[in-house]
Amino acid sequence: MAKMLLLLAAWLLFSPVLPAEAAGPFTIHLPASATGIDPQAVTVVGRTRHHLLKKGDDLLEIARDYGLGYTEIGALYRHWDPFLPPPGVDMVIPTRWIVPNSRGKQIIVNTGEMRLYFFKTPTQVYTFPIGMGVLDFRTPSGTFKVINKKVNPAWHIPKSLQKKYGMAVMPPGEDNPLGEFKLTLSWGDYGIHGTAMPLGVGRLVSHGCTRMYPEHIKKLFPMVPVGASVEYIYEPAKIGFRDGRVFLSVHTDVYFKIRSMLLQVLNMIQQRGLTDQVNMTKVLQTVEEQTGMPVDITGSGGAPDSGWQRPL
Repeated sequence: MAKMLLLLAAWLLFSPVLPAEAAGPFTIHLPASATGIDPQAVTVVGRTRHHLLKKGDDLLEIARDYGLGYTEIGALYRHWDPFLPPPGVDMVIPTRWIVPNSRGKQIIVNTGEMRLYFFKTPTQVYTFPIGMGVLDFRTPSGTFKVINKKVNPAWHIPKSLQKKYGMAVMPPGEDNPLGEFKLTLSWGDYGIHGTAMPLGVGRLVSHGCTRMYPEHIKKLFPMVPVGASVEYIYEPAKIGFRDGRVFLSVHTDVYFKIRSMLLQVLNMIQQRGLTDQVNMTKVLQTVEEQTGMPVDITGSGGAPDSGWQRPL
């Protein structure tokens, strides 16, 4: 019996996952107060997984297989060649996230971590990685509505790009960068859509739109009603709670909006009244490493939670 349980645990740990599994749904419980630690709060969702690298694996495909954008994997393994990772290594897969406050909206797009959160209900959330605007065409922050849902949308090409493509409107098809589904926002002709270039998810690739893996937009599209409220935020650093403990995740400031990430994080901790309840050594380490993974920063450290150590 013990042997069977061990085999089952190993299978759960190393078994492959379908791309949509990381999406949820996850059950959350927002803190009852804007300060202090609420023992009932649950805003850290998912669980880290493991992947045993084989010859021929590459990090971009691994990211997609686990429902991640490339940056979420790349932040952990910055010194690896993404196309030639070392076979035989047990990789930690960062399929755990801190859910931002919904602010009463149905969709929160956090460009500070390249991830979208869909709140099907106030206590149930799905999450997906995104690709977004390059530095010259940054995806902005703001509040919008879903004003239209399109299947096989045509691409109305910006004037600045019409010469490059030789047309003003690109019809649906495999070359169309919008993919098969588009949620049009009350923001020009911009929206949340699929992509003909899935390896661009988790990167700065678009002219402002939000790109999703084809399998993810296919899952999200039917759940989102016309009129759904959408807010784009920029929060590279987030604080979350689970089991009465405090977690911190810090992502790279890809749009260079944060003057000092350390001061940003310290201010967040102070505003939540947590200064005396966190381990500052862990806070500093999390800010320095910027892996994007939720790290338990409670008190003097407490029980380790993520099980992750930076690879040698």
